[in-house]
Amino acid sequence: MPANRIFCIGKNYAEHVAELAHLGHSPDGDCVVFMKPASCLVEEGQPIVLPRDRGAVHHEAELVIELTGGGRDIPEDEALDCVAGMTLGLDLTLRDLQTALKSNGKPWELAKAFDGSAPMGAVKPYLEQDLQDIRFTCHVNGQLRQQGHTRDMLFPVARQIHILSQTWALEPGDLLYTGTPKGVGPLVPGDEIVLSSPLLGEFAWSCA
Repeated sequence: MPANRIFCIGKNYAEHVAELAHLGHSPDGDCVVFMKPASCLVEEGQPIVLPRDRGAVHHEAELVIELTGGGRDIPEDEALDCVAGMTLGLDLTLRDLQTALKSNGKPWELAKAFDGSAPMGAVKPYLEQDLQDIRFTCHVNGQLRQQGHTRDMLFPVARQIHILSQTWALEPGDLLYTGTPKGVGPLVPGDEIVLSSPLLGEFAWSCA
């Protein structure tokens, strides 16, 4: 189905929060939510055009959920009924800019919501697989950078959907980027990045 809104969850893996503690990222017990426009999406096989002269661009590999809708105030025990599909994606982040914004108490959108900042693989149908038992990896130029397991999420997928529905009426085509594990790092033009999961498959992009 056509993409609608892109919801993103931050600080959802404790070890990722810890690895960025020196940049002012600290656990606070809250579910961090931000959004990206549809212009951020980059299909597999299309080049990832990295911003120039804006500091480090970091990869953040994530499980991505496609929603069927569901409306407002979805109970957590009914939230997975709203899942249509799943895949892997990247929440690209201008890390230096994000750090500066955070230190001044400003929103993250300039560092998170730039065009091309949400590469996403082809969506696989959700057939009631255990969304908290998905392993995935991120390789850059053949080197393992990230490996995650969704059981380590601080806020499981059902909880995320419930939280979002308290503020927004969820609609068909809404996408949910569910947070990244540790191992984030910089990308430069010429890099080849591959996301893979035994359940979801393998997706690759080249950086330009």
